[in-house]
Amino acid sequence: MLELYQAEGCPHSADVREKLTDLGVSYVIHNPRRPGSEGGDVLNDQARRVMTELGGEDSIPFLVDTDREEALYESEEIVDYLEDHYA
Repeated sequence: MLELYQAEGCPHSADVREKLTDLGVSYVIHNPRRPGSEGGDVLNDQARRVMTELGGEDSIPFLVDTDREEALYESEEIVDYLEDHYA
């Protein structure tokens, strides 16, 4: 299962969502905080806490692939990963 920690209005999150849609991949969205660099307003403290526990950073977008036990930050890295494993 793919889980995307993201923010609506964040252009980097939008790039990842677009790639997931283009590939026809199902995924779950979590919205831990508003867009912006570290320090955006927290919308869901539990989602933010899980994201930082899994990846060690409070940064979006963040993709977790539970089937492959992978976790990635940075939209370009995530898009490349999706192309490599889901295209």
